[in-house]
Amino acid sequence: MKRSSSIVLTLFLLTLTGITIGSPLADPDWPQWQGPDRTNISKETGLLKQWPASGPPVAWAISGIGEGYGSVSIKGAQIFVQGAKNNQSVLFCLNRADGKTLWTAPIGKRGSQDRGNGPRGTPTVDEDRVYVLTERGDLACVSAKNGSVVWTKNILTDFGGGNPQWLLSESPLVDGANLIITPGGQDAGLVALDKMTGKLIWRTKGLSDGAGYSSCVVADVHGVRTIMTLTAEAAVGVRANDGKLMWRYRRVANNVANVATPIYSDNKVFYTSAYDTGCALLDLTANGAEVSAKEVYFSRDMQNHHGGVVLINGYLYGFSNSILTCLDFATGKVVWRDRSVGKGSLTYADGNLYLLGENNTAGLAEATPEGYKEKGKFHITDQGWPSWAHPVVCGGKLYIRNQGTLTCYDVKAK
Repeated sequence: MKRSSSIVLTLFLLTLTGITIGSPLADPDWPQWQGPDRTNISKETGLLKQWPASGPPVAWAISGIGEGYGSVSIKGAQIFVQGAKNNQSVLFCLNRADGKTLWTAPIGKRGSQDRGNGPRGTPTVDEDRVYVLTERGDLACVSAKNGSVVWTKNILTDFGGGNPQWLLSESPLVDGANLIITPGGQDAGLVALDKMTGKLIWRTKGLSDGAGYSSCVVADVHGVRTIMTLTAEAAVGVRANDGKLMWRYRRVANNVANVATPIYSDNKVFYTSAYDTGCALLDLTANGAEVSAKEVYFSRDMQNHHGGVVLINGYLYGFSNSILTCLDFATGKVVWRDRSVGKGSLTYADGNLYLLGENNTAGLAEATPEGYKEKGKFHITDQGWPSWAHPVVCGGKLYIRNQGTLTCYDVKAK
């Protein structure tokens, strides 16, 4: 009798949560730039360990999402991506199952640039809202349900920032009740807004660096909530509760374009930039409610342009200019180098690096310090510009956006 009651109770609870016996669990989400925690690491398993010569099978492919270099965000049954349409910078909401457009939301005027037009950022999904920053500084909070705009402002106009040469590329960061962005204005290098209303919460006084092309990360450093990014001039750390500037390290920044997202681990933060610069690891210590940074090493052996770096089991993987490089995180020593797919971007899932070269070549390689071990390579269609949008692996699928096209590949092992 007790066993029967237990079974009935279990079935009742499963019904309440929408789970039925024998049904698969919901696919995971990738709700923002570089995934749920901005590490660019997927926790999925059961993916293909080797690709066929032609590449993994295509689940679906679409065109018509417009010009742009931004990647995709995925939440539930929806995919969000930015593109340019009818001279507008637009947020597209797509059906995850087949890529069909569910709705579009024009956010502001399209930006033009000789290295490619349209938006560069990736939308940030937070519960039932989507946060979007366009290439011209229009910031919007949009309903994920139907694309209606909840609030909007222009961060360059409102905070006195200037648009960098290749246009704003940041993906907004949600931290609790705050939305963090880097306008690069006077005493407004970074600002925090109330994510529900857009109202100003704080601005980083004493930091007037122009905006770089990097996106912020946030972590609890010795108990101090800390925001880290690369501005146009320096690697910085800002206290999350009030915007206080806690460190500003210039050696790792160049005067052209600082793009890569910082890597935080074990009370240390790694920054890297290209244009004949390099990388640095900073050790972070706290004194009360303030964090200070001290250089552990500076090296020219990782000059990452825009393709990002991932940290796996104590080793960094990323493109140093055009060479895929494995670096020891603790020491900065080079472990191996390989030309791989040429200069590009990457993400990580289930033991492998998913690589996308700007010359329209996708690759799969094992993430191991033992050397470069390629597991597959194939070509994608040239859309007339370098393939700079970063790949995403989510729910057994590999998503590659290349200008107005988005292709979804099935990478789940059968």
